[in-house]
Amino acid sequence: MENFSQFNRTAAAGAQARFDEGLRKHMLGIYRNMGIGLLVTALVSMGVASSPAALALIFGTPLKWVAMFAPLAFIFFFQFRIERMTTAGAQFAFFAFSAVMGVSMAAIFVVYTATSIASAFFAASAMFLGLSLWGYTTNRDISGWGSFLFVGLLALIGVSIVNIFLGSGSLQILISAIGVVIFAGLTAYDTQRIKSEYIAYAGHQGLEKMAVMAALSLYLNLINMFQFLLAFMGQREE
Repeated sequence: MENFSQFNRTAAAGAQARFDEGLRKHMLGIYRNMGIGLLVTALVSMGVASSPAALALIFGTPLKWVAMFAPLAFIFFFQFRIERMTTAGAQFAFFAFSAVMGVSMAAIFVVYTATSIASAFFAASAMFLGLSLWGYTTNRDISGWGSFLFVGLLALIGVSIVNIFLGSGSLQILISAIGVVIFAGLTAYDTQRIKSEYIAYAGHQGLEKMAVMAALSLYLNLINMFQFLLAFMGQREE
């Protein structure tokens, strides 16, 4: 009987070790895709910013509206098409979205100093890493944050659109500060959600595509934190 109990404990420990290893590989794959997406965005953004002709074509004509709203169109595309895509197709679409995002963000290299951009990115990255690690390791259930953060995000988008027409500097500072808080919360929330999805769908055929969507969620959290931090603390070119 004792040998049987020992066998059960050994089998359970082995199963737990395999599960933990699978979860680590899943998360590392997500962060790897996210990292590649960030690299694509940075390279495209710097490439466009280094070309006066490209900047004039994109941001000096009505194409600027395409550059601004194309990333949003890609996100809707993901939401409605992800189920019909292959995993490879979903990854390609994510990297294409990262490139489009790079075009959209190229103007920051004209508006802000290189030092400000680097400082904001490193600050956002440090916040992201800390919050994502906390979301992954905490035993606290933060799933209830989702509804609150989603409502806050919708309100933030609405106020941001209004401020496009108002052009209020004070309101923009407030928007930036609130935006950092919202996407900081989303970083921790999404990390825990992704971990929970793995627990629920481990071994499921669609898990790899879910990992691409997870990379997109975390990518957007970091990019938005960076942009709001840059707007909040960035020094503009004179």
